[in-house]
Amino acid sequence: MSDRPNILLIIIDQFRADLLDGGLARTADLKNLAALADQSCMFRRHYSVTTPCGPSRVSLFTGQYAMNHRAIRNGTPLRHDTPNLAREMREVGYDPLLFGYTDVAQDPRVLPADDPRLTGYEELLPGFTEVVRQRQETDDTAWRDLLRSKGYDVPDGMDLYIPDGDSIDSPARYKAEDSDTAFITDRFLDRMSGQAPGWFATLNYIRPHPPLVAPAPYNRMYDPDDVPLPARPEDNALHPFVAAVQAARPASGLVKGFPDLKATTETVNRLRSIYLGLAAEVDHHIGRVVEWLKTSGRWEDTILVVTADHGEMLGDYGLWGKGTFHDAAFHVPLLIRVPGRRPGRIEAMTESIDVAPTILDLAGRQAPESMNGISLRTQIETLLGGKSVTFSEHDFADPVNPTTLQQILGLSAPLSNFAVLRTDTHRLVHFAGPLPQIAFDMTGAGESRDISAMPDQGAICLDLSRQMLCHRMAHPESTFARTMVIDGGVKKGPA
Repeated sequence: MSDRPNILLIIIDQFRADLLDGGLARTADLKNLAALADQSCMFRRHYSVTTPCGPSRVSLFTGQYAMNHRAIRNGTPLRHDTPNLAREMREVGYDPLLFGYTDVAQDPRVLPADDPRLTGYEELLPGFTEVVRQRQETDDTAWRDLLRSKGYDVPDGMDLYIPDGDSIDSPARYKAEDSDTAFITDRFLDRMSGQAPGWFATLNYIRPHPPLVAPAPYNRMYDPDDVPLPARPEDNALHPFVAAVQAARPASGLVKGFPDLKATTETVNRLRSIYLGLAAEVDHHIGRVVEWLKTSGRWEDTILVVTADHGEMLGDYGLWGKGTFHDAAFHVPLLIRVPGRRPGRIEAMTESIDVAPTILDLAGRQAPESMNGISLRTQIETLLGGKSVTFSEHDFADPVNPTTLQQILGLSAPLSNFAVLRTDTHRLVHFAGPLPQIAFDMTGAGESRDISAMPDQGAICLDLSRQMLCHRMAHPESTFARTMVIDGGVKKGPA
């Protein structure tokens, strides 16, 4: 590998870890990602530190917990001077190329009030060179123009994602070779085929993010009866937050054109099968990218990182989307292939905030003080080590137009959030407002049974609460944490 390697970061949207390693993997059978996993360092217990899309990507690129970058919702601005992966890579000579999107709301303090970038959250993280602009909600003009040039009738807005038929698993109105997944891959391969060595690129796949509609044959690639059933709770007594999420975010929200869709067993299985089909489509196109790296002679000069911004509940525990506390919403894959390093699987926990420091380390750049994550280079080289706890957050408020969850639960914006602490054996969910804690014993019934109210579990829950408090206190915003202004000027302590 050359002194300055090529680095490719692939981010898949709303992609559960168990599609590749776990309950859904045998059915999904994602051959290209599975083959890549066998050639990579696979972090089996890797978790996003926040949801949904915008906050999770900000954390991934800035290496910061949501409690520090505070871009906590889709639409909450990121401070313009926040250090991030793209800017740091420029410092070591890379031109960070973006294919897709970053979902970063801009800082209104540094832009004119009438700037069009202040009309939506699907904007560009400062530091990236945007090669292909692709936005699902606000601007996917390039892809739609391509569809029109091929004779498709392209409706406005999200109606493009209404299935072409009377069933939720009817095919998309575009062919597989013309899908948004195919489009972004084609554009990536077209551009990068002529790229000089020593490049850094980020390739973003919007799928399998909803709306759940897939082109043929992916729409019916999997028999719904063959897809594993969703997980169910042992106790029928719903926590107030779970009941609110079930009411506010029904299964019908994952598809377009079926507003009265009911979550029957048949419907749930069909939705899960479409999701697997979209994942298979992404797998196919990642296979194209890997094949291009190999046939073009770039394979042994390219560090390849594959991960996801967050997961998807997919009907587990009666929940859909990513706005809840279960592992399925946060547990995502992380594959890192460094040429010359032996592959293997790491069982210790890691977090999405570790991705940016790791890429910087592999590129020869020390991560800035502001990053809460750690470099995983030692784990890649030794296949040992990791974290004893992971920490995630989710904010379910809207300070301008209160969310349905806020209204159901009667919570103000500052109280509408929760944090999750994970250890090897337990999970703790703590809400900012008056909602009761939730705790799971992962060595027993797991997430199927809340143990927080059990009298004999009080000491465990207290210890988990202490660990969560300690973790928050040990990871504040740290831009100047090692910096002192003293006699002789500005000094920094050791990292």
